[in-house]
Amino acid sequence: MKSDSTEQSVERIENGHIKKKRNRPSKHIRRSKLTSVPVEDTHVESSDGRDSSRGKAKDSSSSSKQQQSDTSNGLGVMRASNVAFNSVPPLYFEGRAETSYPGRCASPLLPSPEVSKQLLSKSCPDPRACDQSPRMDGDLFQQIKGSSQRKIFSSHWSLDAVNKALEKGEAFKALFRVNAHNRNEAYCKIDGVPTDILINGNVGQNRAVEGDIVVIRLDPLSLWPKMKGFVTESVAKSEVTDSPPEKDNINARQKKSVDVVEGFEDGLSIDGSPVIGQGGKNCVSRSCTPLLDSCLGSSGEKKGNGSAVEKLCGVLSSFPHKRPTGQVVAVVEKSLVRDSIVGLLDIKGWSHYKGGDAKRCKSPSSLSDDEYVQLMPADPRFPKLIVPFHALPGSIGERLENIDPTLEAELVAAQIVDWGEGSPFPVAQITHLFGRGSELEPQIKAILYQNLVCDSDFSPGSLTGLPRVPWEVPEEEVQRRKDLRDLCVLTIDPSTATDLDDALSAQSLPGGFFRVGVHIADVSYFVLPETALDIEAQFRSTSVYMLQRKISMLPPLLSENVGSLNPGADRLAFSIFWDLNREGDVIDRWIGRTVIRSCCKLSYDHAQDIIDGKTDVPEYAWPSLHGSFEWSDVVRSVKQLSEISTTLRQKRFRNGALQLENSKPVFLFDEHGVPYDFVTCSRKGSNFLVEEFMLLANMTAAEVISRAYPDSALLRRHPEPNTRKLKEFEGFCSKHGMDLDISSSGQLHESLEKITGNLKDDSVFVDILNNYAIKPMQLASYFCSGNMKDSVAEWGHYALAVPLYTHFTSPLRRYPDIVVHRAIAAALEAEELYSKQKQTSIDEVRSCFTGIHFNKDAAESMEGKEALSVAALKHGVPSTEILSDVAAYCNDRKLASRKVRDACDKLYTWFVLKKKEVFPCEARVMNLGSRFMTVYISKLGIERRIYYDQIEGLCADWLEATSTLILDKLYFKRGGRGYFKPLEEVAYVVSPSDLCAAKCSALSVHDTESSEAVTKGEVAPAVFPLTVQLFSTIPVVLHAVGGDDGPLDIGARLYMSSYYL
Repeated sequence: MKSDSTEQSVERIENGHIKKKRNRPSKHIRRSKLTSVPVEDTHVESSDGRDSSRGKAKDSSSSSKQQQSDTSNGLGVMRASNVAFNSVPPLYFEGRAETSYPGRCASPLLPSPEVSKQLLSKSCPDPRACDQSPRMDGDLFQQIKGSSQRKIFSSHWSLDAVNKALEKGEAFKALFRVNAHNRNEAYCKIDGVPTDILINGNVGQNRAVEGDIVVIRLDPLSLWPKMKGFVTESVAKSEVTDSPPEKDNINARQKKSVDVVEGFEDGLSIDGSPVIGQGGKNCVSRSCTPLLDSCLGSSGEKKGNGSAVEKLCGVLSSFPHKRPTGQVVAVVEKSLVRDSIVGLLDIKGWSHYKGGDAKRCKSPSSLSDDEYVQLMPADPRFPKLIVPFHALPGSIGERLENIDPTLEAELVAAQIVDWGEGSPFPVAQITHLFGRGSELEPQIKAILYQNLVCDSDFSPGSLTGLPRVPWEVPEEEVQRRKDLRDLCVLTIDPSTATDLDDALSAQSLPGGFFRVGVHIADVSYFVLPETALDIEAQFRSTSVYMLQRKISMLPPLLSENVGSLNPGADRLAFSIFWDLNREGDVIDRWIGRTVIRSCCKLSYDHAQDIIDGKTDVPEYAWPSLHGSFEWSDVVRSVKQLSEISTTLRQKRFRNGALQLENSKPVFLFDEHGVPYDFVTCSRKGSNFLVEEFMLLANMTAAEVISRAYPDSALLRRHPEPNTRKLKEFEGFCSKHGMDLDISSSGQLHESLEKITGNLKDDSVFVDILNNYAIKPMQLASYFCSGNMKDSVAEWGHYALAVPLYTHFTSPLRRYPDIVVHRAIAAALEAEELYSKQKQTSIDEVRSCFTGIHFNKDAAESMEGKEALSVAALKHGVPSTEILSDVAAYCNDRKLASRKVRDACDKLYTWFVLKKKEVFPCEARVMNLGSRFMTVYISKLGIERRIYYDQIEGLCADWLEATSTLILDKLYFKRGGRGYFKPLEEVAYVVSPSDLCAAKCSALSVHDTESSEAVTKGEVAPAVFPLTVQLFSTIPVVLHAVGGDDGPLDIGARLYMSSYYL
């Protein structure tokens, strides 16, 4: 186990900036067995693992897809999507089990349109009687009142209409994503189109929710706004308006074929394009402009979607300064996140309304079934939800009736059950209650629930097939494998790692050659296809790491004991040996199943000490040594591995690989597991040592399985970056005098290296550049080779600059690696079967399918095809169809794991800042304007905005000509009407006498550094007037926002002193 450190830099580039597109998961994912509280005791599941207690409405498209799924399930195929698991056991609201809603059956009831209409028309009839809470939308009650009397949204197209429009190329299917900073802006990425489609406003979004698969229809070209930040060479040379180019240029561009197929881009991108109309004016008729008619095909022409995509690319190529916009016309697949929206109930807003309505109510606190309470989602990408009182669990209803003020601080989960055409907000029901939002454990439970991460115990059936401990390798298995127990093999992992799935070895050969071995735990020996353990592993798909906690993909008996390459124990492995020359070229290779015995478990620090030649390390600080080996053998192996890895790394970058390295905070925890501080940490040479050999092993495995099983190879691709964002980054660098070449990953890496070389004394700016370089990166994903046989050029990995890549080296924590292991085992077995059929010795045909020289004639011969087919059946190599489902599901689970990890990092940061109250640090100004500035805090590697417009007691003078901001205090109260925020929201002002206290709050109580180091790291406040320019370094204070009264966030304010110069 590398705890993601081995491939951290690669995955950072693969994942892009923060959040990316979610590949579609299997339809049903088992809930975590949390100690949070479900609404009901039981969930009745059907035989295919569906939860029948959830009465979510399905559209005709979903029903059609379900029928297809049922048909495939009838074939007896075992998948993660159709496995039945035990339902969640009864949990309790305040010590009482709840079996149903008051006065309702156990199955949640979807309100009918008539009931919804009555509910919306009767709830909160007088919005003026409601005092506005900071968390209330002042127009909410007015929007809901009378919503039954008008139609807000257009009807979704029928399934037949959708299919016809898709077939003719008049509409496109896409993933719906929402801007986290502005929910009125959403984005849809059409596969094959280099620019995402902007969906503006609630009406245009037409009830779609983050993560839905939708069908969109493009707006007329005349309504497309100008592309912000996209600068072409012609525009750069002469500043022109967004009028169309000359006719000749249009014709020339339309002749060019745009063949760019990209993955989904960053879900948090901020476009800033102007809104196209509001309300009903934003609806676009079905007729297109003549240009789009001619490019995309008129309604009378029958054209395929692929052709329409090519035509659309031609239009975008002709008008690169235009941003395409569209409207949602149908939701064809509802996102699973609709069932797990976490947030807080707006009890304060409801109680204000009830208090204002007391004169008209006999009992202000009495609850009516026609009323509702708001739920404010923690994720700003989701709309506000309305929860009818009759759908509230009894315990929540009682607390609400008693106006319990603590209820507002409780984190809850809700499920969207309806969103009609006449309702401005979706109707939801509460499904879970987690606990107070300001506490660590409820937040972690909510994070897991939101991302559908299974935290329940392993099923009894999955545990029955595990070997008993103590376990020894069976003698017959030793005879079938190559015995490497006399080879000096060692592991290098984090010091706290317990699941060790990779080991290394190095040997010197005559003539200056080296033989390097990578040995990966043979998990496929224990996890056999279509067994209960295999189904459980596939369902979980990946281990989830949360710093202080791990949710394993495999039972601990396997992942930490018999399957883990623990030192001094005989273990089963897949081994790859390469014979390398001093230039890092692979001369020969061997792949096979082996038995190994690791001699020691080194930490990254141990390996780094050996690389650095440190000999003054106390003997007790070294790990135990097993077998007949001496420490000199270990030191020699590590130094050889370090030397070879450096050569491989240099060669990889010469061949065009891209590396973006940033420092990241590491949290310090007390004895109770609560974070109290963080320190900055960067990767060491020992991390890169392991990474190089893991990358080489993954590339080798990809080559083997794609040749042996070209239709059933599970590979991993990383598309080229988003063109628009990469151009924006290029323009940013050009504007500030930095020459950036974005023609390829290699040129990008080389030019970034030159830029950072000139900025070697400014590590903060280097971090900023790397962050900007990551933002255009697309999401890497697993795929089945058989699905992309006609587009082999798109199999490549952009960041690594290699044509083939997969995951092979972490089978204890990633299910795709187990799938790859089975394919390699089948290829090895096929070699033996082929030798028997040809009646030759195995040595004569050894490595004909797995060696460095692939024998294509043997693979295409009748004997070879039969051998490969029989071996595939024996080892469970899946068909193209099944493997495609596995790849899509694993993509979803890998992204969910990443989201959990990022959310936990933010949560731990929030808790540290909450404990410190304020945390002074330095920030670099990245963006500057008349309303706000964007600052980069290198200590945490995050960006934050500071707004300074309309602040009482603050004057903000923006000098456009010099891009300079001057902030100064006002000594008089502003006149006139309008709301001005208090100065405390933008600046943390301390007096000179308070500076000592501020200094203490910035330091950890556990800090043991010398006073000289403390003084050196002290951050001094600035004084008014404050002059700020782009890239200025300014002092800020960070503080925790939300918890009991809103979503968790990290706020930033200017750090100022009241002392004036």
